[in-house]
Amino acid sequence: MPVNLKPIDNAQLAPIAGVDLSYACAGIKKPGRKDVLVIRIDKGNTVAGVFTQNRFCAAPVQICKQNLDAGVQIRALVINTGNANAGTGESGRQNARAVCEALAKELDCLPEQILPFSTGVILEPLPVDKIVAALPTRQPATWADAAEAIMTTDIAPKATSRTIDIDGHAVSITGIAKGAGMIHPNMATMLGFIATDAAITRPVLSQLVKEVADLSFNSITIDGDTSTNDSFMLISTAQSGAPRIDSVTHPAYEQLKAALLDVSVELAQAIVRDGEGATKFITIQVEGGRSVAECKAVGYAIGRSPLVKTAFFASDPNLGRLLAAIGYAGINDLDVDRLELYLDDVLVAKDGGRNPDYQEADGQRVMQQAEITVRVVLGRGLANATVWSCDFSYEYVKINADYRS
Repeated sequence: MPVNLKPIDNAQLAPIAGVDLSYACAGIKKPGRKDVLVIRIDKGNTVAGVFTQNRFCAAPVQICKQNLDAGVQIRALVINTGNANAGTGESGRQNARAVCEALAKELDCLPEQILPFSTGVILEPLPVDKIVAALPTRQPATWADAAEAIMTTDIAPKATSRTIDIDGHAVSITGIAKGAGMIHPNMATMLGFIATDAAITRPVLSQLVKEVADLSFNSITIDGDTSTNDSFMLISTAQSGAPRIDSVTHPAYEQLKAALLDVSVELAQAIVRDGEGATKFITIQVEGGRSVAECKAVGYAIGRSPLVKTAFFASDPNLGRLLAAIGYAGINDLDVDRLELYLDDVLVAKDGGRNPDYQEADGQRVMQQAEITVRVVLGRGLANATVWSCDFSYEYVKINADYRS
């Protein structure tokens, strides 16, 4: 079961003026399951996104980037689950375009105004006929329905909202995400969609999506595998009545960024909490680095190590595995004698070795918790970074061994 992940309450998910949601059951992988989601957006919107850096990026990612670059106003996003449409070559791109064309015809817009997304099994052709046939059968959806409609191996849907005040106007933000495995995003099978009724220009929205992604979805790892389909989108409908944010120096920019980041971090952490087979949620704080990049490298080395992750699952304080991961993180001039390693408030290692005062019982106590903080102090600068991860259990192997069955 997910680690301390609260069930979503649709009553707590703010509707976003200018966004209309609908879902269909196309039977892509299982009959009767919500597996197609359409997010229709009113005119006057702005949309920006960041995508996987995997060189085998999926066909819908390629088409999505092309359509964004076309400079036309986006009118809808269409997402299917059950099939990633990745590793499918030109036919995959044609199928993604066919879905866009079918929805564009219904919405009376250009195919380039539709952004396609897919998630599921890689290297299998998209059942485009099923998706196109299902589009006219869509039903109105809540944000909770939308979160459910994009799930694959997720146990729980993921959604959250925030409302802030900008110049006397209530501004709402609501987001959904999916992901439980193949999670090690590098976005310059994770999908995230956040909509707000704030008014934001395209250049500012493009800046926001990158900054927010780096501090949230680009700071998680479940298994170290970067998906072919990772996409994170921000949608601005400009219907709140609040003043348009047209620069990073705008008085409301930092306030809005903080709220968007709050939503994104909650969704990113929800993905880790719902990691395939996860029983522990691990926060890795790396401090005192010369750059954020090297701090993040240390965090990821710990967070994706199978030896570290299995030790957490077993509640085994085999903490030399943590030191080994730090050592191979790629900091060639790291002075290990200046490093400190903590499990929660327990100082485990310092001065290049085990803390003389460290007691195995203290490490055991922390390792048995469902939520654990690993703190690494590098002692070489002022930079810091946080990475969120989880353990590896027997269930992770079972889920992925049976994924296509």
